[in-house]
Amino acid sequence: MRVKFTVNGREQEADDVWEGESLLYVLRERMGLPGSKNACEQGECGSCTVRLDGVPVCSCLVAAGQAEGREVVTVEGLADYAEQRAQHGGCATGACGAGTSMDAAQRWQAKPAGADGQTGEQVKLSPIQRAFIDAGAVQCGFCTPGLLVAADELLERNAQPSDADIREALSGNLCRCTGYEKILDAVRLAAARGDAQTTGTGA
Repeated sequence: MRVKFTVNGREQEADDVWEGESLLYVLRERMGLPGSKNACEQGECGSCTVRLDGVPVCSCLVAAGQAEGREVVTVEGLADYAEQRAQHGGCATGACGAGTSMDAAQRWQAKPAGADGQTGEQVKLSPIQRAFIDAGAVQCGFCTPGLLVAADELLERNAQPSDADIREALSGNLCRCTGYEKILDAVRLAAARGDAQTTGTGA
């Protein structure tokens, strides 16, 4: 079957998709977006987390056909997603519930990475991506894309999460390298920076 949906602000389609094919497989193997990682294939580790119509889901458990006509955001689109969200008033007020609306999501479009994208230089990052780097929350990096997507969604709906809120939001994401403390630090840092920008007390 043919499946059409929006990925990181762009209309995409995949042909010859078989009925049991997962959204994760289509994103990685058919659309060239390897950020979402393939690990447990049982929805237990969170490494394949993407946002489907604003809601974090394990893409290994979503049949590709279920994404028909819907909006998918992967880790590759987080920076542009965050930028457009900020330009359109954002949703980080605690009142969003399920996340960004379809109308809001369709007002942005991810830009292709420049030539520097392959070297990691001058690449635009979302606030949560920058916080993960600054807090030293990345080790092997395998779990990082899923953690970033989940943390970004948390901060969109709750600009000042408690530690309990952070732990709950990230509870479906396993990290085998750390004790999670640096990851928690990164989310706290992103929240603090967002609050400082909102109140005008810092950058």
